[in-house]
Amino acid sequence: MLELQDKESKIIENATGVFMKYGIKSVNMDDMARHLGMSKKTLYQFVRDKEDLVRKSVAFFCTKEDHEIKQICHLGLNAIDESLEIMRWVLSVLQHIHPSVNYDLEKYHPEVSRAMKLNRHRAIYDCTRQNLKKGQREGYYRKDFNADVIAKVYISRIDIIFDQELFPTEEHHHIDLYKEIFKYHIRGIASTEGLEYLKEKLKNIKY
Repeated sequence: MLELQDKESKIIENATGVFMKYGIKSVNMDDMARHLGMSKKTLYQFVRDKEDLVRKSVAFFCTKEDHEIKQICHLGLNAIDESLEIMRWVLSVLQHIHPSVNYDLEKYHPEVSRAMKLNRHRAIYDCTRQNLKKGQREGYYRKDFNADVIAKVYISRIDIIFDQELFPTEEHHHIDLYKEIFKYHIRGIASTEGLEYLKEKLKNIKY
């Protein structure tokens, strides 16, 4: 039984990589089976249909995202260094996500998309709020803002990255948008001390 579960987990992990690389709509179950090196009959032993596969892949992605961010938050870094590490990790993920993935989810798998957004909003809110309060305690962030409000504002900005009407992918890459939003966010909350520290850190960072 455990071996079967391990096999399913590996299939979902690999399928997630296929969706991230090629998009969701463009990959049918025949394509997926071929990419995974198995027959479609074998694939259907682990998932009911494409919707089920997409749901499990999104759940896998969200779980991995939560784990990676928590790992960074447990490193004991100061608030600015922690933010920079999370930024680097997000950029590494965005480099491997096909531009159509978010659009495909919203249009063809709306229930999965809503569930993913709820999970990501919770995770990003918790992480951002904790980081904001840490930065205020350390003196790297200004003390004259409400961490709860700013955390929610930050979430809304992240969602804007995937707005195809506002930022069509042929004009704006997700990576560039995220960099701009991150710089806007961190410079808006940093104290004078924090800005000086950030300036020194950015001299040695390539992103």
